[in-house]
Amino acid sequence: MKIDLQLFAKKSSDVNKKDSNPKYLGVKASDGKKIKAGTIIVRQRGTKIHPGENVGIGRDFTIFAKIDGVVKFKTKNNRKFVDVYALKD
Repeated sequence: MKIDLQLFAKKSSDVNKKDSNPKYLGVKASDGKKIKAGTIIVRQRGTKIHPGENVGIGRDFTIFAKIDGVVKFKTKNNRKFVDVYALKD
């Protein structure tokens, strides 16, 4: 009588410990905050939040302010938008 035992190769325990660097995504300037032109408002993957008035969008979907002003988030047709309104003197 012959019995075949399958022996599995044990991998090193370090194989499962790899981790990627954090990407620091999310909202950087909250609603109502005063910001300067060029300030990053949202870092995101894809357009979870869409650019509105006085706001630009980078190649990596980063939303930034084009003018000095106040940040305002709004929802329209189930889409989130961010605007920057100029400060009143």
